[in-house]
Amino acid sequence: MDLRKLKTLIDLVSESNVSELEITEAEGKVRIVKGGPVQQMVAAAPVQQVAVPAAAPAAAAAAPAAAPAAPAAPAGHAVKSPMVGTFYRASSPGAKSFVEIGSQVKEGETICIIEAMKILNEIEADKSGTVTQILIENGQPVEYGQPLFIIE
Repeated sequence: MDLRKLKTLIDLVSESNVSELEITEAEGKVRIVKGGPVQQMVAAAPVQQVAVPAAAPAAAAAAPAAAPAAPAAPAGHAVKSPMVGTFYRASSPGAKSFVEIGSQVKEGETICIIEAMKILNEIEADKSGTVTQILIENGQPVEYGQPLFIIE
């Protein structure tokens, strides 16, 4: 991608309400993120990533939200997401959740679904025990390695 085109894209993102833009072309992929820290990405093609400074009011509003200290790691065994996708607690919108807080689970039992690229992947408990915490809300995006449940 030529620099003029890249500069134009950066200007468009910085002047709009769009917070992130990703474009894939034959020669690679470009990801422009507005006002956040640059995050590591995994891609099959070479990736160019550009961080665009956010407008002053938006940056001031985002700073207090990011200010709280990270919570301490919860006690117990964390079941982590094996992929990037969307977290679902049940097999369909009206169905009963696979597990609730206090549910007894066995190793290998399905505890949630992660949708990735329109494929529903059943996630199984990797340890037997009692679910003490559900760390993700239904329908929320999850990252690889992100804790989903705490089992004790």
